[in-house]
Amino acid sequence: MFDFLSAWYRRYFTDPQAALLFVLLILGFVIVLTLGKMLAPLIAAVIIAYLLEGGVCKLEEKKMPRDVAVYIIYLVFLAFVFFLLLGLFPIVSRQLSQFFQELPQMINNGQELLLRLPEQYPQYVTREFIETIITAIRTGLSDLGQEFLSLSVSSIPAIVTVLVYLILVPLLIFFFLKDKRPILDWLSRFLPSERQLVTEVWREMDAQIGNYVRGKANEIIIVGCTAFVLFQVMDLNYAPLLAIIVGLSVLIPYIGAAVVTLPIAFVGYVQWGFNPDFIWLIVSYAVLQFLDGNVLVPILFSDAVNLHPVAIISAILVFGGLWGFWGVFFAIPLATLVKALINVWPTTVDKTAVETVAD
Repeated sequence: MFDFLSAWYRRYFTDPQAALLFVLLILGFVIVLTLGKMLAPLIAAVIIAYLLEGGVCKLEEKKMPRDVAVYIIYLVFLAFVFFLLLGLFPIVSRQLSQFFQELPQMINNGQELLLRLPEQYPQYVTREFIETIITAIRTGLSDLGQEFLSLSVSSIPAIVTVLVYLILVPLLIFFFLKDKRPILDWLSRFLPSERQLVTEVWREMDAQIGNYVRGKANEIIIVGCTAFVLFQVMDLNYAPLLAIIVGLSVLIPYIGAAVVTLPIAFVGYVQWGFNPDFIWLIVSYAVLQFLDGNVLVPILFSDAVNLHPVAIISAILVFGGLWGFWGVFFAIPLATLVKALINVWPTTVDKTAVETVAD
């Protein structure tokens, strides 16, 4: 056993650059795990600045000075933030307020519709089964209400945190964009001159994540807008809110689409009952998800991240278990990092093992 571990170590960790990369990975993991909450504004600013850097580079390719490109992209970013805060957020807030005001009546209507099912379809549904479902729904809503109550009690620190993010993060983003080269030059002083492996991993990650981010942004816009048009044509209640949720659900492959089905089905069932309108809603939503997964995704991500569905789901489970929502959010980029490491990690051939096989 010791010989096996010794040979494995010599094969994968005797290369100095591999050792450097391993140390950097462990150091980054420890910092995020121990100081993640404290450094959250800094990490968020680094991530957003990295995403905006793509736009700056595009403008630089058109012979525009970097300072001018930075100011243009930064102003576009601020305009987008103001649109979210002043345009989209009030709409979502009104929809949520209206939804929670009408929720008790919706629950009562839903219970009445559920209790009619045993009379309409006695061969498929029993009254005991429906009562079990209603009890589970009441329990879930009670727990949800307690969570919202505890959230409202602790809302003051949350508001302070949001204000800090709204002021500090944009400021950090500007300086990261404006002073990118001096910051990178300063950080490079702490790294050895021989760091080709780290550079190779970064280049592969940069290309893959750039394609992934661009593809996901386009997918969110296309799927969200299509869902909004679909829900508006069908005159579904809370169409803007549900369309936003559907658009954002593509950030979590496979799982997001399945989870979002529940609120859509709930709103449709309470609004129409089990009738042709409800069936058309579910069929239309299923067609939308089918076209997204089988037509849109292959077109948008033909040159992007090439990961097997099992790898994607495993990444969501692992990183979601480690870092919660943000682990799920960044599961695919993190899985891409793991893939890049596997592809470029150097191996040293064990001469003793080769000689043994040759003999």
